[in-house]
Amino acid sequence: MYRKILITTDGSAVSKHTACAGVNFAKQMGADVLALYVAPEYQYPVYVEIIPPSYPSEEDYLAQMRRVGQEHLGSVLRAAQDAGLRCEGLTAFADAAALKIVEVAEQHQCDLIFMGSHGRSGWGQLLLGSVTNKVLSHTSKPVLVHRLIKEPGT
Repeated sequence: MYRKILITTDGSAVSKHTACAGVNFAKQMGADVLALYVAPEYQYPVYVEIIPPSYPSEEDYLAQMRRVGQEHLGSVLRAAQDAGLRCEGLTAFADAAALKIVEVAEQHQCDLIFMGSHGRSGWGQLLLGSVTNKVLSHTSKPVLVHRLIKEPGT
């Protein structure tokens, strides 16, 4: 049914749990995996006329974020390889993560976007916004939302 599944991660515990579930789902489908980490774009300091020496250069920032991306993607890629799946990892840069996720899914011809939700509802969801909700509203591709629900009393 699905040949290539985009699994997103931000490195959080919830995201790692979701990625593991995504790999298990991909294994059931016999699908390839594209794991994606979206890092924020480099921001120049706007409060000063010159860049302070302690402020990272754009090249240093990009290199550091690629290392962070590889670290976050590593567990997803290892799980996919252990499951016998073809997989690829990608670190992308964007300030609008949801739009970048949709763009990458299109560019890499993914059949499904697999991502998580913290399970917030009501005001929490409304006030915080949600990358998942934004992806849902900006793509025509199927999105499987893995919802992590906290047990009562935890």
